[in-house]
Amino acid sequence: MGHVKIVFFDIDGTLVSFKTHRIPQSTLDAVAALRSHGIKVYIATGRPVQFIDNLGELEYDGMVTVTGAHCFTRQGKVIYHHPVSQQTVDRVVAHLEGGRDAYPLICVCEDELFVTDINADVAEVARLLDIRMPAVRPASYAKGRNVLQLISFFKADREKDFMPSLMPDCVSMRWHPLFTDVIAAGVSKSVGIDRVLDYEGIPLECAMAIGDGGNDIAMVEHVPCGVAMGNACDALKQVASYVTASVDEDGVAKALRHFGLIP
Repeated sequence: MGHVKIVFFDIDGTLVSFKTHRIPQSTLDAVAALRSHGIKVYIATGRPVQFIDNLGELEYDGMVTVTGAHCFTRQGKVIYHHPVSQQTVDRVVAHLEGGRDAYPLICVCEDELFVTDINADVAEVARLLDIRMPAVRPASYAKGRNVLQLISFFKADREKDFMPSLMPDCVSMRWHPLFTDVIAAGVSKSVGIDRVLDYEGIPLECAMAIGDGGNDIAMVEHVPCGVAMGNACDALKQVASYVTASVDEDGVAKALRHFGLIP
């Protein structure tokens, strides 16, 4: 492993506890210590920017959002932007408006987001992530908009029905049983990381990534130093180079200490 110059952090289950919906003080202190040593800190999340309101006092240098589809610096300079094709948006809209086999959708546009329907599954996820539901609008509102992500509320066994027919040029980045984050094919957290590294002029061998979910596998596998939280899914733990403690047991601080990045 080269000398670490940049660390990418997932949010939910990594920086932020699912129990408290807050960042542990040990994590805030550890990240501040990283930056005081000149190490860049980027957020790498499946959340769109409109759903990122839980970082509190955390200081960082930029973000990889929407599982890599929209990356930018803390000052707002866009590094990378890859929306879903208009053809796919049109197919999804037509299906949802058809009424048969429709499912709730949170449509993430560049400048806003909306939900097509709020059922029990959507309400449960809103509670889990401690987010306020956006406005309810018809699916047709997505037409002609710059759509970055289709947060689709169908379970894993329906992916074989919906993905090839409605979203053939997209990929499913599932990290929860009730929904999946659908983004343009060829996009992932690892792609976003590569764009950030190019922008920052930092080689891949100097990157570390820490995560806990299925949508973190690509980035944790991609960097030389990939860390899984103690509360991570088994699939992520299998590809990580190190497994730390859980988010509620100071896992981030312990990992950074293990690798000698903070005292």
